[in-house]
Amino acid sequence: MKNMICKQLKEQSPLIHCITNPISIMQCANAVLLLGARPIMAEHPDEVREITASAKALLLNFGNVTRDRLEAMAISYDEAMQKELPVVIDAVGVACSELRRTIVKNMICISKRNPKATMLIKGNYSEIRALFDNDYKSAGVDADKKLTFEETINIAKNLANKHNVIVLASGEKDIVTDGSRTAVITNGTEKLGSITGTGCMLGAVCASFFATDASIDSVVSATAAFGISGENAEGDMFLMRLFDAVAKINDDIIEERKKVTWY
Repeated sequence: MKNMICKQLKEQSPLIHCITNPISIMQCANAVLLLGARPIMAEHPDEVREITASAKALLLNFGNVTRDRLEAMAISYDEAMQKELPVVIDAVGVACSELRRTIVKNMICISKRNPKATMLIKGNYSEIRALFDNDYKSAGVDADKKLTFEETINIAKNLANKHNVIVLASGEKDIVTDGSRTAVITNGTEKLGSITGTGCMLGAVCASFFATDASIDSVVSATAAFGISGENAEGDMFLMRLFDAVAKINDDIIEERKKVTWY
């Protein structure tokens, strides 16, 4: 049966609360909006609880952290747990920052959160490994090219099982797993890595899809949808073309063009 998430997004227009970074806030807001959902990018600690309570999904992106932003994330996370909202944690930089790693690991720990709030952990191969292997570190926010697909798929499965979460390890081959079901998505283009913010956009797309269907199938569809959008955006002015391609994505295009292998 064909997934109808894109249609539902445009019909329901869910509110997506995104606490992201100033480097990619415009890209993330536009990704949500172009899919038919409604973005709100609130990050003042005094208002985020109220705003999260009215949202259908929460995105926490660790790409650039400040004291106020971390406080706002903690408050929004607590509200999402109370409301059992689906949460996407984009673990940017956890492989190079002990502060980020510690905060994210506390958030995903099954004993410290509401298991009824479905959670997606997103990161590149290095970030996913850093959340599983305490001894692993890398420099910067880029993935370590020495990490292989084979070892990453096993790490992603183990991380998902350990914390009862869905894991998205993004790379040349995107891996989505809940520990028992695993999908590999090969849609996309190298151009997506040529400009900043596209990884954050993928997190925003996942949060939007999550708002209508908090499941592994939704994450797979979101990942394929963004990869296809990248393929359709090839050419000059890539970011502008990418926005246009995200706006045009639909359930039929995803079904026809997705490159997904289930394991």
